[in-house]
Amino acid sequence: KDDKFAMQCVVLYPKGPRGSGSNQERKLRRRNNNPVLNVSRFAKLFFGCLAAVTSGMMYAVYLSTYHERKFWFSSRQELEREITFQGDSAIYYSFYKELLKAPSFERGVYELTHNNKTVSLKTINAVQQMTLYPELIASVLYQASGSEEVIEPVYFYIGIVFGLQGIYVTALFVTSWVMSGTWLAGMLTVAWFIINRTDTTRIDYSIPSRENWALPYFACQVAKFCYLLVSASTYTFMMMWEYSHYLLFLQAVSLFLLDSFALAQSEKVYEVYKIYMFSLFLGYLLQFENSALLVSPLLSLVTALMLSKYLQMNVKKGTFVSRMLKIMYIYLVLTVTLTLNLLLKMFVPHKENEHLLKFLEIKLGLNTTKNFTMNWLLCQESLQAPSQDFFLRLTQSSLLPFYILVLIICLFSVTQVIFRRICGEPLKETVKLEDGRIGERPEIVYHVIHTILLGSLAMCLEGMKYLWTPYVCMLAAFGVCSPELWMTLFKWLRLKAVTIHNPFLLTSFFPRIMTELSELQEFYDPDTVELMTWIKRQAPVAAVFAGSPQLMGVIKLCTGWMVSSLPLYDDDLLKRNENIYQIYSKRSAEDIYKILTSYKANFLIIEDSICNEVGPVRGCRVKDLLDIANGHVVCEEGDSYAYSKYGRFCHEIKMNYSPYVNYFTRVYWNRSYFVYRINTVISFQS
Repeated sequence: KDDKFAMQCVVLYPKGPRGSGSNQERKLRRRNNNPVLNVSRFAKLFFGCLAAVTSGMMYAVYLSTYHERKFWFSSRQELEREITFQGDSAIYYSFYKELLKAPSFERGVYELTHNNKTVSLKTINAVQQMTLYPELIASVLYQASGSEEVIEPVYFYIGIVFGLQGIYVTALFVTSWVMSGTWLAGMLTVAWFIINRTDTTRIDYSIPSRENWALPYFACQVAKFCYLLVSASTYTFMMMWEYSHYLLFLQAVSLFLLDSFALAQSEKVYEVYKIYMFSLFLGYLLQFENSALLVSPLLSLVTALMLSKYLQMNVKKGTFVSRMLKIMYIYLVLTVTLTLNLLLKMFVPHKENEHLLKFLEIKLGLNTTKNFTMNWLLCQESLQAPSQDFFLRLTQSSLLPFYILVLIICLFSVTQVIFRRICGEPLKETVKLEDGRIGERPEIVYHVIHTILLGSLAMCLEGMKYLWTPYVCMLAAFGVCSPELWMTLFKWLRLKAVTIHNPFLLTSFFPRIMTELSELQEFYDPDTVELMTWIKRQAPVAAVFAGSPQLMGVIKLCTGWMVSSLPLYDDDLLKRNENIYQIYSKRSAEDIYKILTSYKANFLIIEDSICNEVGPVRGCRVKDLLDIANGHVVCEEGDSYAYSKYGRFCHEIKMNYSPYVNYFTRVYWNRSYFVYRINTVISFQS
């Protein structure tokens, strides 16, 4: 195993032999003094590193080329480029623009932390609430590097994200290489990652999303090169994504299970726990005392683990108490974790994600509701169970069959190892290839547990596949290229030959990738361009716009005007979104007028695509969800009947008759959008 990636600063899993006997040391010294072996190891290390770096760079270039072919970015005007940022992506990029326009970086940060120009009637700390640290870093780098005269801000921004994706695949490459001992596994990991790009990343249609900034750092942390890098990447990951502590919690659970079954060195595991504590403490201070980190399950679990470790170290070994602690270890940790988390939530002021808790309750079938927001969330594709197409794509690329095979072999081997521990069999000082004991390698066990936990979530929520599938690529590639794994299998089958995978897997999908780059695609939305142009030219500077949250994000980015709602999953904003969406319900003009004026809105925008939506799932259309929530649908004997004394507002307002014209005046329209000024003086003259 000395031919593996020769780094001696690995945190969790030492790659060398477990024993330190004199015979073993003499063998190692002889091998290290052999010039032929040293040259061979250096050559493998050099070409492996070259392949890893090249893979990352080529993937970043591939993303840039594909993005250009899809949007024709270089030939677009600034407004047309900005329209390609949709939903929450538009909000994130708009704050990046504001930072660059500020007279100084300090002034820009102050305006973001005391922001009252984005959402009407609200002053928010946008940096904390929307996790804008990526935009802060990007703006600093853009200005400090003197790039203003070299590259446009939008190219600099997306270039950083594409570069991070290159680091992402490089980290996955290295992880698979270190585990298998051959950089061919890294090449296969990258190939599978790109082939299954639809299910491994959201970079194609949501460049500024928080996970695209954060997951590369998590991949570097998982690779576990050395203590300093693990610490830095863990903290950076936590700063880049507001949900990062949940993913770190799953990682901590994986390490806890490793330690519980004595499959890893406890000292190394607890070094990682210390990194968690340090990152949580530093993150709390630098994220404006973010109370979400204090009440996170990660902090409660790590505190319970550290406390249990302290008790074990301070109780005399061999006593009745020490034996009871070993037996009750898992129960003790779980009990302390739950108790501590409940106490923290009782005494630490924090904003509870009520919509998240209610969503989980309904998702698990524990409750039902007619609430618009909950049903709207349940209808989001990313929050539904994965479709059959997802599994079909993974099967067609041969990823899923190999992953299942590798997972079964590793699980059986790990089960054998745990059974040996229970029977009192000690760890072998060295594990040779001929032993066929892949389950005794702690890094393998960790990744098996980790992918199982992520996979369990991905089976419930399709959006979680972007966390799970990359590590499926890595683990499957490791197994296919690892002689140790195949030796484990062949020893069970009493065979002696070890066969490595067919290299055809690396090239079979290459033509499809090149076809994607050669295809000419077109993204052009003239109606939205016309709408934004009209707003910039005709609307008052102090105007507030109301409409669907997705459109409001684009308006904020392209025009800078204030809006009444945003496409973000915040409790208060979700309630606003539900109220604004009433423009597509069957309610009176007076009701809608009162809702809009309560948010100080001056202009209303009706989208024809929502008003006349013909969705594949009838019950998931916005207007259907509103009818259910408002009680405008009556179900009898399996049939549903719509009933309301008012017509659908978005249809009725287009008719230009009283009372709609008394409250609203149409000022602009095109094929997709109808803009109405909300009258301040109401006239009821016919």
